[in-house]
This record gives sequence, C-alpha cells and structure tokens, in this order.
Amino acid sequence: MAMEGHDTDSWRLGSRAVAAVTFRAQGGTLYVVATPLGNLRDVTLRALDVLATADVVAAEDTRTTGNLLRHYGIATRTLSLTAHNEAQRMRSIAALLRDGRSVALVCDAGTPAISDPGARLVRGVRDAGYAVVPVPGPSAVAAAVSAAGLVADTFLFAGFLPQQAKARRGLLDRVSGLPAALVCYEAPHRVRATVDDLLVRLGPQRMLVVARELTKAFETIRAMPLAEAPAWFAADANRERGEFVLIVDAPAAVPRGDAAALDDEGLRWLAALLEELPPARAARVVAAVTGVARDAVYARALALKPESR
Repeated sequence: MAMEGHDTDSWRLGSRAVAAVTFRAQGGTLYVVATPLGNLRDVTLRALDVLATADVVAAEDTRTTGNLLRHYGIATRTLSLTAHNEAQRMRSIAALLRDGRSVALVCDAGTPAISDPGARLVRGVRDAGYAVVPVPGPSAVAAAVSAAGLVADTFLFAGFLPQQAKARRGLLDRVSGLPAALVCYEAPHRVRATVDDLLVRLGPQRMLVVARELTKAFETIRAMPLAEAPAWFAADANRERGEFVLIVDAPAAVPRGDAAALDDEGLRWLAALLEELPPARAARVVAAVTGVARDAVYARALALKPESR
C-alpha cells in the first residue's frame, strides 16, 4: 500500500521486495529543509524531493539557494525570507498555506531557524494550525561537535555570541563554570576578539576546537588549549577567513587536593567577593590572587552560595 504523500515503486531482488520511495510535498504544509553547508553532495534525497515538489521555496538568499536548485535541475519558484522581512513574509506564506500550497523553508546553509531566520515563521505557521515538517540534514553544530572529540558529555549551544564586548563577556562569565562544552558560531571579523574573551573568561587550560569552513575546500578542524589560540590565529591571516564554529570543552576534572589548597584567607576573600559578584567572577579574582585552580575556586564558590547553581 502506498504511503500518503509518497509514490512507491516495488521490484524484486532475490526473495526480498525493495521499495523506492519518492516523497512529495503536501499542501498546507511548511517544510523546514536542511541544505548543504558547502558540499552540494551532502543534500538528502528527501530534501531534493521536497524542494522539487513544493510550490514555493522561502530562502534566506535566493541567489545562494538558486545555485543549489539549478545544480539539481529544480525550477521551483523562490521568495526571500530574511531577518528583516520575516514578519511580512509570514502573512504571505500563511496565505499560500491557506490556499492549499506547500512551502519549503531553507537558509543559506545548514538547518533553518538555528541562528538563522525562520523561527518566527515556524512559530506563526504552527500557531495558525498548519503542519510544520522538519526535513533533517546538514547542521554546522552537529558536524563540528561530531569531529571535536569532546570530553564533555553535554554541550551548550549559544549561537552567535553578543557583538558588544560587555554583553559577550557577561554571558561567558555566566557559563564559565558549567560542566559542559560551549559551542558558538562566529563571523570572521569578530573571531579574534571572541577567542581573546574565551581565553580570559574560561581560562587558558580549556581546550578549544576551531571548526572553520566545514565541508568546503578549505575546511579546518583544529584543537588546542585556549592559551595557544591567539598565536595560532595570528600566525596566518587565512585562519580568520570563512565561517566558524568554536567549541570550548568542559573544564577538566579538579583533583580533590586542589580544592583544599584554598586557605582561610582565600576563603574570606571569596566569601566577601560573593556579596558583590557572581560566583564565576569572584572565583576568577580569587584564583588570580591565590594561584589556586580557578575551577576549584569556582566549585568552592558554589558551595558557599548554592543558590547560584
């Protein structure tokens, strides 16, 4: 029996029946379609099916998406959906869905609505009662983490960190003591400043994985202690080019003896600073003064101020 929304052909291979299924976009449905990060061979078969059979493709940049569609001989009409026109496009896309049309949402690369336009559209379409169907595939976050070899069992995805230095540093202070890896995107013109802040806020010993230009001709995946990162970027201007995923692994486990190294005077300083500062910032100051491992001081700070956990 053919599945709804599919064309099914069957043939026999030995004693087994093998089905070749072609997916067809259904009316009144928004498809959230992942597209290649760079290598056009990474597109999924179902993504091609949806892009070819949808009535409209809503794209972050119609020129970029047009290259993908032409490569695969797809002539579906495109319309632009950017961060600036998403609210306006939501009305026109809702009208298409109301008329029984199907819409495929794509971004320039990877999975839409992850640090890219689309989340507002998805929410509006869902709230209006129309179906939203993910068509999974390439994702810069998943690709980078899979090749990072992390010690951490969990990671926190922060998207693009704030552009303003004060806001960026404040966010890093808030997450610095979490037992998880930090994953973020960064643009080439900000990557050096962001790496400098990661070094100061998260500490020189934590491991940084730089994933640059994933799946493209100049793909680079390099792991190093944060202390070495500024010099690594400075050694070759080409290392600042392209699109970046930065991953800082979780803090290394702190031996119990290190925590005991904080003497009574250090504890008094820590307690006093906790009256005015969040635990991460207080721990950084005390670690700098006493020479005790920052992670050990942070653990003691949380013990003194457990409501900050």
